[in-house]
Amino acid sequence: MKILVTGSEGMLGQAVMTRLASTHELTGVDLADADLTQADQVQALFQRINPEWVIHCAAWTDVDGAETAREACLAVNSLATELMVENCDRIQAGLTFISTDYVFNGQGGVMGYAENEKRDPINYYGLTKARGEEAVEAMKGPWQIVRTSWLFGDGATNFPKTIGRLLKTRPQLKVVADQRGCPTYADDLADILGFLVSSDKRGIFHGTNSGQCTWFDLAREVAGLISVDAQRIAACPGSEYPTAAERPACSVLQSHRLEAAGCPERDSWQGAVARYIHLLESGQARHP
Repeated sequence: MKILVTGSEGMLGQAVMTRLASTHELTGVDLADADLTQADQVQALFQRINPEWVIHCAAWTDVDGAETAREACLAVNSLATELMVENCDRIQAGLTFISTDYVFNGQGGVMGYAENEKRDPINYYGLTKARGEEAVEAMKGPWQIVRTSWLFGDGATNFPKTIGRLLKTRPQLKVVADQRGCPTYADDLADILGFLVSSDKRGIFHGTNSGQCTWFDLAREVAGLISVDAQRIAACPGSEYPTAAERPACSVLQSHRLEAAGCPERDSWQGAVARYIHLLESGQARHP
């Protein structure tokens, strides 16, 4: 299948380009190729590539920055998605939109959220992604919304990589223990996207590694993997690290529809983190 991958230089985009290259004809685009918030540039892009499907990874992901740069965040996460929908419908292409756990308010309890639960974001980033979802749901052609969370992988920055670096330079760390989610390895999410694009399944899916944890749990897991005493990491409430954007207390994504669609079982978040840390520690990462 001829697939256009937006945001192809980002963490997830690079994983998609790598892991789907053997089964699909991929064309990746990023900031240097087109401004996806400009209608004429998006139309020209579609005319040049004429994709059968689009995996829309491009996004504004600076959650705190979104609180002040609202217009820019809305343009990237909502307007650009609307233009993807418009052009996909024009040429009868399908669309997979990558969304987020932050479309929920985090007050649903430790079990988290099923695919069909009501969107109710508590920060501006989540609001813009919710509006993107609404645009995709209005498509005439085939669409998929894939929500994910706590993404990490081979990129410039991510939480496990940062924790590993800090543990090598600081005697002690404090990490937030009252926010709970599903850590997700970009490579594993790319495999989920590959499965969905090749299937005839439509609708909303939750794509994460299995299991759930807090940031504190995740940090201690990283410590063990790099042979550092996990006791050097202390738990603290999120209030000790105030941020511009409010974070959901529990944004765990329950997954039912992927299983019903026959998607292969996903690795645990612990197994996924171990594979990523091995990539870093062995010097095989593109972004060490």
